[in-house]
Amino acid sequence: MNNEKRREIFRRLQQANPEPTTELAWSSPFELLVAVALSAQSTDVGVNKATARLFPVANTPQAIVNLGLEGVKEHIRTLGLYNNKAKNLVAMCEQLLRDHDGEVPRTREGLEALPGVGRKTANVILNTAFGEPTIAVDTHIFRVSNRTNLAPGKNVDQVEQKLLKVVPRDYKRDAHHWLILHGRYTCVARKPRCGSCVIEDLCEYKEKVDLT
Repeated sequence: MNNEKRREIFRRLQQANPEPTTELAWSSPFELLVAVALSAQSTDVGVNKATARLFPVANTPQAIVNLGLEGVKEHIRTLGLYNNKAKNLVAMCEQLLRDHDGEVPRTREGLEALPGVGRKTANVILNTAFGEPTIAVDTHIFRVSNRTNLAPGKNVDQVEQKLLKVVPRDYKRDAHHWLILHGRYTCVARKPRCGSCVIEDLCEYKEKVDLT
């Protein structure tokens, strides 16, 4: 895929959704960090239901620590892996209080040093909370990048590096959101909705299906 085609893809995605953002509910960098940390193997809808119970009670690192492990578990037990997520969340809050005065660090190194926070989560925080041009590659973005031939790669790290290289600079900050939403609602895993896709003629997927 050439750069002219890539630019047109993002121009159309921007035209269709000028101000994309995460579907996770949050009102502070800390709330976003918690929501993203809880989202592993869970849907955004499920996470939002859990944080709707948790955040009114505890939406700061100190409040989470005060709530305690069992208290956190009680609020997020509807999520998969909730025992491990609760353990990581409490440990993360303790480290934020100890090392960062309770503030979410604005560096990749600081974020990735937190319990339960990997590169993908750090990318989401840097991008969505702090406006950095990072691209977090999840299963949706991995699929879209490979299927369309936008930024093919054998693993998420390869796809991330390719996207950072080929996405036009003026689209890079919002690229993560456009691609994840495109993969979630149009370029879906089993039967992509090619008939209703705004970039169908630019896509290089050889097995397109006419489904709206």
